[in-house]
Amino acid sequence: MTKLDNIHIDALRVDMEEQLQYKIDQKAKPIGSLGQMEDIAKKIGLIQGTLSPVLNKPVMLTVAADHCICEEGVSPCPVEITWQQCLNFLNGGGGIGLFSKVYGFDLRVVDAGVDYDFPDHPKLIDAKVRKGTRNFYKEPAMTTDECLQALNNGRKIVAQIAEEGSNVVGFGEMGIGNTSPASALLSVFAGVDIESAVGPGSGLDAEGVRNKARIIKAAIEKHGISDNAIENLARFGGLEIATIAGGMLEAASRRMVIITDGFITTSALLAAHAIHSGVVDYAFFSHQSKEQGHKKMVDFLNGEPILNLGFRLGEGTGSAVAYSVIKGAVAMLNEMTSFDEAAIYNTANDGIRIE
Repeated sequence: MTKLDNIHIDALRVDMEEQLQYKIDQKAKPIGSLGQMEDIAKKIGLIQGTLSPVLNKPVMLTVAADHCICEEGVSPCPVEITWQQCLNFLNGGGGIGLFSKVYGFDLRVVDAGVDYDFPDHPKLIDAKVRKGTRNFYKEPAMTTDECLQALNNGRKIVAQIAEEGSNVVGFGEMGIGNTSPASALLSVFAGVDIESAVGPGSGLDAEGVRNKARIIKAAIEKHGISDNAIENLARFGGLEIATIAGGMLEAASRRMVIITDGFITTSALLAAHAIHSGVVDYAFFSHQSKEQGHKKMVDFLNGEPILNLGFRLGEGTGSAVAYSVIKGAVAMLNEMTSFDEAAIYNTANDGIRIE
């Protein structure tokens, strides 16, 4: 079986677009003067189907896995960093440990395929399919069954947090070597040439980038590109990427707000989009990563990053920081005074316009 069962994603409530736009335009400000924040507010209203949306119990899912493609020298970092950083996150450390606390996320670390046996921890979710994705230079990264298991694990995790009352989910990742599968998925799903898809990741020099591109290109030539999105994800993806993709699909099916992070989590959105294109309607692109392929992903999905701060850390850090803007957008829609409330008389037809 190479499909997911029971994936239904509703179209956004576009019948409410004019009402939401009118409400935004009646705020005591020049029309359009809050720029992208107005678009964010309107989209969240469309997602929730209301003029007064509410953000409840945001959860950050930082999903981790190891990658045997590192055997080919595609990362300068030791693979042991994956499990060590996961323990750091669980103890409130790292960028995502800090930013989850600062921006109000309930951080959960998901073990989707780390080559390590973690002790029990209340914030650790055990969704391990196997100890690391295979070396896709030599063989498919996952079997189809393993890929489906990871996708369904992501769905179950998001279903659980939704049942707990969350309607906002941010995604991050941890996995040494995972810019290689992300680059491969960009090429496979968006038709981007490998040289434009590959970047330095966690610090490769120019020769390292060329080797990485050569390895990925050879792997795609070896395995070929399937007409089936899940087959492609299994051949070239990662267990954390598949788990995130499944989580995104589930979140969209539940009309949740999805916040993507950088290059790797957006590759998961590419895969989810290939499975069901409606998932993108529920996603916000937190930032523009410094990894060169990220902009190509965002452009392919017709997205607009909220921030451009030069981030390339991953972990969900961009998702956490961008949430401050998302919260502000919803507050603007719900709480900012209108012209009537502020007793401002406006002689223009539809609100003050300042050029």
